[in-house]
Amino acid sequence: MSVAVVTDSTAHLPEGFAERHAVRVVPLHVLVDGVVSLDGVETGPAAVAEAMKQRKIVTTSRPTPTEFVKEFQAAFADGADAIVSVHLSRELSGTWEAAVLAAQEVGPDRVRVVDSRTTAMGLGFAALHAAGAAAAGKDPAEVEAAAMAAAGCSSTLFVVETLDHLRRGGRIGPAAALLGTALAVKPVLHMCDGRIVPLEKVRTMNRAMARLVELAAEAAQDDDVELAVHHLASPERAVELANRLEEAVPRSAGCVVSELGAVIGAHTGPGVLGVVVQRAVPSRS
Repeated sequence: MSVAVVTDSTAHLPEGFAERHAVRVVPLHVLVDGVVSLDGVETGPAAVAEAMKQRKIVTTSRPTPTEFVKEFQAAFADGADAIVSVHLSRELSGTWEAAVLAAQEVGPDRVRVVDSRTTAMGLGFAALHAAGAAAAGKDPAEVEAAAMAAAGCSSTLFVVETLDHLRRGGRIGPAAALLGTALAVKPVLHMCDGRIVPLEKVRTMNRAMARLVELAAEAAQDDDVELAVHHLASPERAVELANRLEEAVPRSAGCVVSELGAVIGAHTGPGVLGVVVQRAVPSRS
């Protein structure tokens, strides 16, 4: 049985990864001063960072069920017998719901929709592990299980210059946003139960980067891991962070660096730095 793997643009897979691993990507929508474009297709990170610097209104919206229907039908037309569609947390977006509605239309017995309970490369690694299972000839249930197991073994940490963007977009509550109101405080956040949750606060971005390295090393648990670093408009800091991570996490298979796309970038703002630690998935007996 041929199983196709679909994800969405918030996975922020590094360039070429989707094609190399046969992962189909459905883009979310980005609105800049009300003008709609497709994340990663028509609008990239540089454009959204510039728009935010110019204080333009940047918002986002989910793909429509019709867009998912078209992608699912295209996968079937290309020879897939079943589809596993893996998406960012439903706590952050209606994308998962749109995919479920599309699955009901094209055949719920043929499409499995997965809430990864995370985003960025936490989602990206889940999609890649699902694609690996599909390439190995696993059935749809096993491909779905591979995605869920990978997502459950990932840790996503990030630091933002300000919580204002997350608060305005409704991705973090007003009470939690108070964490970042003190002068020069840089909030360290993480994904927990599908939500963005403040973890702690530090005084400077340099200290925040050091803390990300420390937390990533703790999350690795002396295990074999995959690492990813995300950023928006901070390539030098991202490379520095990746180098420090590779020194601190000796059992890493390497660290990929990926700039956040327009959708996640619109909610975090320029200057964000993120780390995803993907631990090895325990083999099932």
